[in-house]
Amino acid sequence: MNRMFFLVLSAVGVVVAEAGVNCRVEPDYGVREADKPGTAYVKVTLAADMVAAKSRPSVNLAIVLDRSGSMHGAAIERAREAACEAVKRLDERDIISVVAYDDVTETVVPAQRVVDREGIIAKIRRIEARGMTALFAGVAAGASELAKFRSKCEISRVLLLSDGQANVGPSTAEELGRYGAMLMKDGIAVSTVGLGNGYNEDLMTRLSQKSDGNSYYVADSKGLTKVFASELGDVLSVAATKVQLKVRFGEGFVPVQLVGRDGRIADGVVTIDLNQLYGGQEKYVIVKCDAAPGKAGDAREIAKAEVSYDDATSGGQRVATGVAAVTYSTDAAAVAASVNRNVVKERVLNENALRLEGAIRAADKGDFENAQRLIRESQAAVEDVGKSVDGMEELMQEEMDTQARNAAEFKSRNWSGSVRKRAKTKSFQLFNQQISK
Repeated sequence: MNRMFFLVLSAVGVVVAEAGVNCRVEPDYGVREADKPGTAYVKVTLAADMVAAKSRPSVNLAIVLDRSGSMHGAAIERAREAACEAVKRLDERDIISVVAYDDVTETVVPAQRVVDREGIIAKIRRIEARGMTALFAGVAAGASELAKFRSKCEISRVLLLSDGQANVGPSTAEELGRYGAMLMKDGIAVSTVGLGNGYNEDLMTRLSQKSDGNSYYVADSKGLTKVFASELGDVLSVAATKVQLKVRFGEGFVPVQLVGRDGRIADGVVTIDLNQLYGGQEKYVIVKCDAAPGKAGDAREIAKAEVSYDDATSGGQRVATGVAAVTYSTDAAAVAASVNRNVVKERVLNENALRLEGAIRAADKGDFENAQRLIRESQAAVEDVGKSVDGMEELMQEEMDTQARNAAEFKSRNWSGSVRKRAKTKSFQLFNQQISK
């Protein structure tokens, strides 16, 4: 196969990328103040090209549906219809399996090629609500169905729906998180859909996070079809799998924190593992660094990134790299003019999401004073950036509105299950760069 390569020169550095995935490295300021130590933020972005429908890889999808008693009525009806619509979007190159769970699990549709579409849909429409919630067993059964065809499909995904607490078998966020991490090593991502206000959002988001899947909160079952369609859109557009990003920092720059995303820092190298990249969607990491002083006129490489991955359309192993440098100046105007507003914005959003996680924990304990303090810190951070960085006020307006809403909701009289679930899902989706469709 002939492949195209691009060499892109920019003010922030060089991007060397194979058609498929490119890697972009950007510091928050391209010019740093001379002779002063400080803090630098580096954003590394991975962007995958769109995948043509005819060349997309085959998909191995396990739909795992909660059919516990609380799903009775409209909820189970809409869950069935959402699953049926998902089946209609697949074709004969794909594998589908459907597991229903209450206090026991049932493999309603064993893993099979999507050949007898109407027969598969007929089986899904016979699912009825009953019993309790053996969530772990349901996910495990779905993963077992995926294993039957995993060697023949590039993309393996569990789509889990639950409206209740896991009350049969393993039921903590830690247990499900460990299981999610194990599934990720096998190339399986778990996307979770929490329905209503009775499910455990900490458990569901942890499972998604550790397996590198998506997470959704659906307040009303009317939204299930849209969410299933959004998830299928991601599954059918996977461009890269087994993704590993390594970022090495230049002399004088020491990485000290990943802002939001999970990863490892060892010997000055940041390592991030991702399960899959979707075409047309960007994934990024922001790294906080301690920066040593530099002399006016000097130029230094701040970071070099390398991403290795399997091309989902060809199956071949690929590599893309990116690098960025900074210069030093005594001219304050030159420093200010070199700001990368996008990096500053994403840094503030992720730091605020971390505070939001803290505010949720405080509110859970009834400590609304501390929750409000964290929200005020986020408001102050947004206002400070808006005032101190030229052109940022308009960019941060949506975040200002979000923090005003949080200030109203994180009060004892307004705190509720729906507020918590919305906040928890929002922080997850920001950290995971999940784009709602």
